[in-house]
Amino acid sequence: MATPSAVRTSAGTKLYISGTGSAPAAAPSGLSSTYDAPTFAGASYILIGELIDLGSFGKKYNLVSFNPLSARNTVKRKGSYNNGQLQLKLGDSIMDNGQLALKAATDQDVSYAFKVVVQSGTTYYFTGQVLDWMLQVGSVDTITGLTVDIEIDNDIVTTNQAA
Repeated sequence: MATPSAVRTSAGTKLYISGTGSAPAAAPSGLSSTYDAPTFAGASYILIGELIDLGSFGKKYNLVSFNPLSARNTVKRKGSYNNGQLQLKLGDSIMDNGQLALKAATDQDVSYAFKVVVQSGTTYYFTGQVLDWMLQVGSVDTITGLTVDIEIDNDIVTTNQAA
């Protein structure tokens, strides 16, 4: 008998933004200078409502390569890494406090703390800067939406990983 798969849908995933940001050199939104799970968990967050699609995020290394004259092969190594960008799609809700916080963050040159909780209970914490907040009107048969890009500017801290 086959072992049941542990995969899940994305249903129930929630995204939160910290209440206020702070200068990139300092810790965002009530975080102490310690960049760890207990510190992130102790911060206050606002749920971002009407989230349709979160996109993907995670560590991606740049390729560093060179071609030595003495050989024909390309030598490849991992270089620096980037934790990515959230490319949010939302249903526009002018009464949602989380969306209002995102919009306000767009005009700030500071980092905010973010929390993503997926269906399994695994929680991802990170800091980032909100780069844009774009209204999507679409056609007569379209819900008015938003796209928001958030650049993750530090490492991702993961807690409560399911077995």
